[in-house]
Amino acid sequence: MSESTHRCGWVALMGPPNAGKSTLLNTLMEQKITIVTPKPQTTRNQIVGILTEPGLQIIFMDTPGLSQGRGQLSKTMLQAVWQSLRQAEVIMPVLDAHTYILHPEYLDRDLAPIIEALRGETRPIVVVVNKIDLFSDKSRMLPLLTRLSEIWPDAEIYPLSALNKDGVEGLKEVLAARLPERGIEFPEDQVSTMPVRFMVSELIREKLFLHLREEVPYGTAVTIDKWEESPATKQTVIYATIYVSRPMHKAMVIGKRGAMIKQIGSEARQDIQELLEGRVHLELWVKVREHWSEDMTFLSDLELDNMGSFVDQTALPGDADKQDR
Repeated sequence: MSESTHRCGWVALMGPPNAGKSTLLNTLMEQKITIVTPKPQTTRNQIVGILTEPGLQIIFMDTPGLSQGRGQLSKTMLQAVWQSLRQAEVIMPVLDAHTYILHPEYLDRDLAPIIEALRGETRPIVVVVNKIDLFSDKSRMLPLLTRLSEIWPDAEIYPLSALNKDGVEGLKEVLAARLPERGIEFPEDQVSTMPVRFMVSELIREKLFLHLREEVPYGTAVTIDKWEESPATKQTVIYATIYVSRPMHKAMVIGKRGAMIKQIGSEARQDIQELLEGRVHLELWVKVREHWSEDMTFLSDLELDNMGSFVDQTALPGDADKQDR
């Protein structure tokens, strides 16, 4: 197929927290591009997945969940959403059908920031109604689909199950029909614009969300402090720091006799080895930095560090606790 008939474009995934945006992106990509946990607002940055098939390249932008959160970190997360909207050629809100079938009174409240953001929008909108696998009687969706059609009369309303892959192939066709005809923007074998260091820090953060309870994982940040390729041992040696906002959280991350940090490190190392396709030696440190989520300098450094624009440190923080994995 010639470049003139090749379709290529940017698609922004947006929606309330825990709607399944990250699961949908991974399903579309048929590999893990972004972390997934049962907790809402796990995603903090814009995550880009590049799907290339014959005659088609879709550049997906997964974004943090839209909510009414306060604080500097919430503002930083919202900036990722607005940046994606500016870049997008197709806008794809993702909604949790099961939630709004059980609690239709939540719909207008949750959609308020999305409706406001898309007011007067002329670009194509494809509204994904996700998690239809959670109920067998599909007629229960009719009031929800009707209301969504009233909100966005020109949009495509598309029910699917990202978890079960039900309807995902059809979604690709719906999106492709709305993308411009042009040549691909990225090499065919590139699947993301995310630096490897960022993806590694996210895999560690995913384990924090999976194993720590309540508010603790929301008060954590991960930096990659040092990265060494060891020809002698044929492995990658990674030093990472887990920042927590309270001293009591440090003890919880480490766990009794180091059991929690050992489990987090072991599971993260397995995923990192799959990502790098090679042996990995991972060392995790835990350090307290109070109010880090309100520290603009730290947040800027965190973004630069994990996006790869950092200078390797020759030594690790001396006052941190280390666990060798």
